[in-house]
Amino acid sequence: MPSFVRRGDFWAGLALAALGTYIVSEARGWVYMGEDGPGAGFFPMWYGSAMIVLSLALVATTVLRGAPEPSRSISPWQDLGRALACWAAFVASVALMPVVGFPIAFALLTWFIVAVMARQPQRTAWAVAIGGSALFYAIFEFGLDLSLPRGMLY
Repeated sequence: MPSFVRRGDFWAGLALAALGTYIVSEARGWVYMGEDGPGAGFFPMWYGSAMIVLSLALVATTVLRGAPEPSRSISPWQDLGRALACWAAFVASVALMPVVGFPIAFALLTWFIVAVMARQPQRTAWAVAIGGSALFYAIFEFGLDLSLPRGMLY
């Protein structure tokens, strides 16, 4: 049996590709673009397609990669703590949106994930946070003509 068959990335990629395929097949029956703009099938079609592409890339890299690299010793409790910290940051971001608006809340969430969770340098974290927030704002406000939460500050 090939070594990639025993790896979780391989099976997770296949499961996510199947889920993405199901999402796209269901979204095809919904309105993609209506009179008022994007319909119910717009977002599921795009994220289902992205899920398929990225999960198949995960499967391909798992198959092409050699033997698994040695795992670092992190306890399941540390993993749980990191997952809960990320969840708490997301909840805080949602709670901040009515006060500071989407761009600032999303930038702070992104900064936390990049700087704290991924332990990247501050310059990288702030660049990704500000750039990502500006990109999302531009896509939704100008490209899709949909308003994001503004907050009390602006």
